[in-house]
Amino acid sequence: MRRQADRQGFTIVGFVRTGGEDSRIDGERIINLRGPLAEYTRQTEIDQLVVALDDKRDLLEMDELLECRMKGVKVIDLATSFEQEAGKILVDFTPPRWRAFNDGFQCSAASKAAKRGFDIGASFLMLTFSWPIMLVATLAIWPEDGFGAPVFFHQERVGLHGRRFKVVKFRSMRVDAEGDGKARWATRNDNRVTRVGAFMRKTRIDELPQILNVLAGDMAFVGPRPERPEFVKELAQRIPYYNIRHRVKPGITGWAQLCYPYGASETDARQTLQFDLYYVKNHGLFLDFTI
Repeated sequence: MRRQADRQGFTIVGFVRTGGEDSRIDGERIINLRGPLAEYTRQTEIDQLVVALDDKRDLLEMDELLECRMKGVKVIDLATSFEQEAGKILVDFTPPRWRAFNDGFQCSAASKAAKRGFDIGASFLMLTFSWPIMLVATLAIWPEDGFGAPVFFHQERVGLHGRRFKVVKFRSMRVDAEGDGKARWATRNDNRVTRVGAFMRKTRIDELPQILNVLAGDMAFVGPRPERPEFVKELAQRIPYYNIRHRVKPGITGWAQLCYPYGASETDARQTLQFDLYYVKNHGLFLDFTI
């Protein structure tokens, strides 16, 4: 149960335990009802009820929840609550039918054309301001590994509808970073990263050449981060709804990059997916401009 606060989003009033359920929180925050739920919400000025049950059976009396709604109290499930307040979709609390019957996941021909126009305009604008930085980055990469070493780094990634493409970035690792041909997650303090590369990664300068991918139509300016095919195959088998992120073009930047720190593990991939799903569900020009 929660009440809306003036400027703090919401205030949690307490938790109502269902019959036979073990307590997992501080006992002081558990509400022991001595009457109808609707009456309690009226007395305590509750604005919203969040139904958060691990078990999908009807452990709560549905008539009580309906009565609360009839009294003007909003009743939502846990996944919807997190989507509204945290800007992410909980993959472990969304049933399979959620994709088909939930609002969102819509994209008309007009919105696709508008987004493509936005991508092209934003990319040319970014090039106008960033080309001097890209020139300096090119001159900085050469001396460290020799003038014969490549400046750009090309790697296969998974894009829209699972199609593969070559992403282009400034090379931030040693030339022999994956000399054995085995794909590895890039870690925060990866010893394969060069000195110049470490600075470019910290400032995201290494991402700038992806503007060329946007102009080519393989990527969007805003969207989920494109991942390597080796990791996609593994993550799609372990994380629910993972392939939904491929319903839109991957992006240079995105909602997950803003809301979650840089990650390089399956656990991080699960967390970022929850923000990616929020973007796929609600994507549009307004959200792109916001990001």
